[in-house]
Amino acid sequence: MTTDVTEPLLARLQEIENLGGALSLLTWDQSVKMPPGGAEARARQLATLGRLRHERWLDPGLERDLAAVERDAPDGATADLVRVVRHDLERASRVPNDYVARSAAHAAATYDAWLDARRGGAIARVVGMLERTLDLSLEYAAFFPQVAHPADALIDDADEGATVASLRPLFGSLRDALVPRVAAWSAAPPAPPLPVGPFAVDEQLAAALELAQAFGYDLERGRQDLTAHPFAIRFAHGDVRITTRAKPDDLTEVLFSTLHEAGHAMYEQGVDPGLEGTPLAEGASAGVHESQARLWENQVARSRAFWDFALPGLQRRFPALAGVDVDAAFRAVNRVQPSLIRTDADEVTYNLHVIVRFDLELELLEGRLAVRDLPEAWAERYAADLGVTPNGDADGWLQDVHWFAGTIGGSFQGYTLGNVLSAQFFAAAARDLGDVDAQMAVGDFAPLRTWLSENVYRHGRRKPVDRLVRDATGGPLDLRPYLAYLDRKFGGLAGAR
Repeated sequence: MTTDVTEPLLARLQEIENLGGALSLLTWDQSVKMPPGGAEARARQLATLGRLRHERWLDPGLERDLAAVERDAPDGATADLVRVVRHDLERASRVPNDYVARSAAHAAATYDAWLDARRGGAIARVVGMLERTLDLSLEYAAFFPQVAHPADALIDDADEGATVASLRPLFGSLRDALVPRVAAWSAAPPAPPLPVGPFAVDEQLAAALELAQAFGYDLERGRQDLTAHPFAIRFAHGDVRITTRAKPDDLTEVLFSTLHEAGHAMYEQGVDPGLEGTPLAEGASAGVHESQARLWENQVARSRAFWDFALPGLQRRFPALAGVDVDAAFRAVNRVQPSLIRTDADEVTYNLHVIVRFDLELELLEGRLAVRDLPEAWAERYAADLGVTPNGDADGWLQDVHWFAGTIGGSFQGYTLGNVLSAQFFAAAARDLGDVDAQMAVGDFAPLRTWLSENVYRHGRRKPVDRLVRDATGGPLDLRPYLAYLDRKFGGLAGAR
């Protein structure tokens, strides 16, 4: 990809990527290591770096160097780079520099207010800051007057090409399919959960990380830490970190949080290193990224085959599991039971959590819902869609970090797109690889990881999402493999009771 013509452009892009890595490092530190007293300064630091990075995008020299590469009739990876940089530059050029600084500083300060509110601090403070977040989100959408809905501008940043008009019918069809399944599969008493602890947190972290390494997460280029809301983050090809959380009495919290984030991180670690320093060295979209996390968390780690492999090692670490057999473990981690917390939700109810958030985002952006009324609206939707009511703000509207560290709009649709795509990718891999269950049952995850590396990971952003999905699976995004997967697993479990 490097030639005499491309070198100036690549040098500029590398500088932008370096600033992005520094921003990510400060964000990671804020969530993992920073003392509370650093919040005010961190907001200023993030604002400064965000502004400087945006200035690099708006430098006329970048347009000049990009145009020179375009005139050179590029092909292959260089043509893909031109397409992606042109797209990103067009979007960046619409956003004023002062907005970038203001929004970055506000997001950092709001994150601190969110943490304080979750610990029992002032709710009024975070409500006021979220009102400002809504104003900033609408201000951002106004930079893209061509969109049909304010959310479209924010959605496109995460899932390029997706719109409210395309997502509403998809989510409506999925909701219609899920509601009767939830009713049917949750009707009987749930299987017993895994035994409760106490389990030493250090041992939990070690056990979960060992399994992530078995999947293929490379600790030479990664690490794991505790945080309030788990995430994976990339600073560079050689530094992709994960965070997790643990409960003393519930091993599944750390296990599935870690393996979910390892799925994100393995995607980033698997991108072609030749794309480093460019916008191509990222996941194709939020939905595709989420598909990899959910695939490893659900299709793999909630499979019976996985527990054939993992249970003996977990029993050696945690004697409380000694009386659990593989079938009981498989049933325990696949209970269908409406609950309050999205990240703890079972596979069948999970998307209902996402759809609630997506709908509330649209109502906020459309002016049909005020931030001050969000707690009540949240509780009403949970009662209507899931039959549960929050016990307080922390397990209601404050449970997710997204609105309190970014924007309102474009925050959640990727989770459901990812769930749908995860089943589609896994079905395609199983078609090509043969008996994946037999491989996983003996801890051989290399064939699946290699298939994903070849068909998804290595491409980064080189392929548009539609083409990536078609090339890997043979067709466009499709609900049917996902519903078939749910029916096969949970219909089978319900029928065997």
